[in-house]
Amino acid sequence: MMETIPTPFSITLRSEQPDFLDLPWSLPLQQWTGRSPRLEEAARGLSRHPVVFVNYNGVLYALKELPPDLAEKEFKLLSRMEASRLPVVAPVGHVRTETLQGPSSVLITRYLERSLPYRSLFMSSSLERYRDHLLDAITGLLVQLHLAGVFWGDCSLSNTLFRRDAGALQAYLVDAETAEVHPERLPPALRFQELEVMEENVDGDLVDLQAEGFLPGGMLFMDVGASIRLRYQNLWEEITRQEVISHNERYRIQERIRALNSLGFSIREVLLEEGKDGEQLRFRVSVTARNFHRDQLASLTGIESEEMQARKMMNEIHEVQATLSQTSDSSTPLSVAAYHWLENVYRPTVERLEPFLGPGQDLPEMYCQVLEHKWYLSEQARQDVGHQAAVEDYIQNYLPRFDSQMRLF
Repeated sequence: MMETIPTPFSITLRSEQPDFLDLPWSLPLQQWTGRSPRLEEAARGLSRHPVVFVNYNGVLYALKELPPDLAEKEFKLLSRMEASRLPVVAPVGHVRTETLQGPSSVLITRYLERSLPYRSLFMSSSLERYRDHLLDAITGLLVQLHLAGVFWGDCSLSNTLFRRDAGALQAYLVDAETAEVHPERLPPALRFQELEVMEENVDGDLVDLQAEGFLPGGMLFMDVGASIRLRYQNLWEEITRQEVISHNERYRIQERIRALNSLGFSIREVLLEEGKDGEQLRFRVSVTARNFHRDQLASLTGIESEEMQARKMMNEIHEVQATLSQTSDSSTPLSVAAYHWLENVYRPTVERLEPFLGPGQDLPEMYCQVLEHKWYLSEQARQDVGHQAAVEDYIQNYLPRFDSQMRLF
């Protein structure tokens, strides 16, 4: 539900949002410094437009100033993408205003908590291990957009924010000024154009970083855009390829579905066609958003997480299911295993972690860090050390270093 607030300026907002009426709308954003106590500093990427952050009851909002009517256009584009469950910043509203510098518009989005711009990955040596994950994250974001019919038109590192996701990264689209939403999967010509723009922009972002002295010595940054293109082509082929099987190989359909689920993609439908000779079947799997494990975990436990975090936790639940089935000598429903895991594994672990939760941290990511630590300790001990021992060792020996890294976000 939307409401328009009648003022000398026009603010259109989603329901249950602050009214933003106490902000100095008569001034351009570049002149807001010192004019509002709500202004905050937050991690940001480079932007061709003025951007400020405001705080309402502990919630940060990003405001971006644009030429007239462009904020409304971008708001609508982001809203359509959000409705398709794509990883984009959450649109909140848009403003039409007129200052002494003339008419303009302002896009309001919810600040993406626990996120960081790509520059942080290069400016901080403690985050260096995430740089390769950045390429996979950009690749996955482009594939999701194109499957949903979205042409970004300005894919770059500067227009993307990243969140930690079980030791990897999840990429979020931030800037949709040039985006287009098409009714079906993006055609090859537009995908090719997107990749051309992406390569040029990504390599340009890294050239700028090199000029500022933030790139490690010997890094072949001119290959980064080409590497993303190659990863994109491989992932796109894996998701969209058509297979030919014989009638007695129908089990391969389920194998294909499971393989796509393992990549995080949910299945919309399976398309089957009989070959001309009647002896073979052609099938293609149509996928939806990359939220398979997130949706599964949320429906079973109520835990909201990123996709890779959810995959790690669902793997644990399946292990619990196998153990309970073996112990009871009967098939244990997944819902029963999920409840057992939630009550006896997850909650005791996160309750121990919760006192150490700081700004920019979330419990699912900390829990996945404990899982990684548990694997490391178990390898050393050559036996499963258990969650309790792992979380205590993690708190004592690893958490201080992890916390110092998180403060960089």
